Amino acid sequence: MRFWVLSPRWNSLPQVLALPSSLGSASWDAVYERELQAFQEFGDSGEIWFGEESMTRLIRWMEKCNIPLDASVLDIGTGNGVFLVELAKLGYSDITGIDYCPLAIQLSGRIIEKEGFSNIKLQVEDFLNPSSELSGFRICIDKGTFDAISLSPDGASEKKQQYVKSLCRALQDRGFFLITSCNWTKKELLEEFRGGFEIVEELPTPTFTFGGRSGNSVTALVFQKK
Repeated sequence: MRFWVLSPRWNSLPQVLALPSSLGSASWDAVYERELQAFQEFGDSGEIWFGEESMTRLIRWMEKCNIPLDASVLDIGTGNGVFLVELAKLGYSDITGIDYCPLAIQLSGRIIEKEGFSNIKLQVEDFLNPSSELSGFRICIDKGTFDAISLSPDGASEKKQQYVKSLCRALQDRGFFLITSCNWTKKELLEEFRGGFEIVEELPTPTFTFGGRSGNSVTALVFQKK
């Protein structure tokens, strides 16, 4: 398990990956309240988790695999919704973003409206306690949400198990799950999702060298529901 944050783009986000005690709805409310204010005043859409390359990496995979433009896509923990906008620009027509922070959904709604898209669905949802309608997706995407849940100071193990159960319900049979993590290695993620999922592909991510050893700053995997 990794506990470092290498990207400078994280500097303006709460230190949830370094300090688990900062997890919680109040912490995220404060983050998105600031980002919402910045968008209203300056038109700044805010941070992209793991940088723009993280979005490009996932989109490349979807294009390579000829995922149809009408495939249902769920962005788990959508934040400011920028990834949804990029998918919509490419022509994807059945995309949904969820976040348990209402201010995040408010922010993403305003960004999406500014970009001129009206067919993107947004919902305030706690993925650990999802509504019954959150099901049947062809693609589920996670960039950092599982990381945050994994570092919860209260009941992290149980929450991870619940996450996997929720993911199984959200995905249709043989649906794909694309996860980007800066806290978990490939081996650890394979262990976490072994019940109900099989690995399809590891996506290339940036490497670094420290103390004579090389590694990846993030892990990006594609799973398929069994």
